[in-house]
Amino acid sequence: MDTKKVWFVTGASKGLGLSIVKKLLASEYKVVATSRDVNSLINVIGNASSNFLPLQVDLLKEESVSFAINEAIKVFGKIDVVVNNAGYGQAGTLEELSDEESRKNFDVNVFGLLNVIRKVMPQLRAQKSGHIINISSVGGFIGNFPSFGVYCATKYAVVGLTEALSAEVNGFGIKATVVYPGYFRTNFLDEGSFVLPKTPITEYENARAIEKFHIDEIRGNQAGDPNKAATVLLEIAEQEKPPFHLFLGSDSYQYAKQKIEIIENELEINKTLATSTDF
Repeated sequence: MDTKKVWFVTGASKGLGLSIVKKLLASEYKVVATSRDVNSLINVIGNASSNFLPLQVDLLKEESVSFAINEAIKVFGKIDVVVNNAGYGQAGTLEELSDEESRKNFDVNVFGLLNVIRKVMPQLRAQKSGHIINISSVGGFIGNFPSFGVYCATKYAVVGLTEALSAEVNGFGIKATVVYPGYFRTNFLDEGSFVLPKTPITEYENARAIEKFHIDEIRGNQAGDPNKAATVLLEIAEQEKPPFHLFLGSDSYQYAKQKIEIIENELEINKTLATSTDF
């Protein structure tokens, strides 16, 4: 009997998603991989096989997501692990980003993820098992980066909905993990994955400086190895009690520690005021 889990990975043709899929296939898992362009998956991974099902999916269209879930179950019989990885970075200050730019980032990073959860849950509930891994960002825990407000807001949303999801599905034997990657050496900062504002405002010098720093200095020099990140995700998916919060990368870990210290300090400084409001 084949006890290997069936994985369903979105945003699989590049970046962390691609690393996860390659690691899974090398470890002989069964993998359903989705992308907006199925040819990009086939080009980098290969044709469909007994262990690999590449699918072209538009995460913003419920019927497209439903088709992918149904195909996965038809081919492999079940889905054990879902990795909601698809997303992109939208730069720009809150003032200069248009409503269209902001909503598009939420559509892909949040509502596309929700579409997958909504469509896969009937299968996971029926089999009384499963693990949903939502890829947020360290920017979903600390948001004080000029020009990254909307992007961070989408990733904060992923954290919040995953916390609710965990509480909602626990009784069905389903687990949830939210992952906060730091900087990994993927194409996240390349054109197409990292989008600059259409109408930048000159006065926001700090925003332009941090955008330039990301493109010129951080891109290609990120500390995180996506292949090692993939190994970690495979390991936690095999744990009986996987973590809910997973800060991935030494930089993510340090950012989280620093924010927790700030919050703890402010809690104590303002304790008297904060607790003075009860009847």
